[in-house]
Amino acid sequence: MIIPIWVYFVVTGIIISAFMAVKTGREERQFEQEMIEREGDIYMQRLETEKEQRKQNVHGAEG
Repeated sequence: MIIPIWVYFVVTGIIISAFMAVKTGREERQFEQEMIEREGDIYMQRLETEKEQRKQNVHGAEG
């Protein structure tokens, strides 16, 4: 049985497409994780700043 050459091209295209989909998905997940970590750092810094401001306000009100 002889398989036409276009079938090989189609199968190769499917394999390449699947590989690229997996690769892109992995890169997107990594990028999203980095963004989440960055946002978390910003949030923690904001909390620390507010905590320091509250301390200063309490000490200023006592004096």
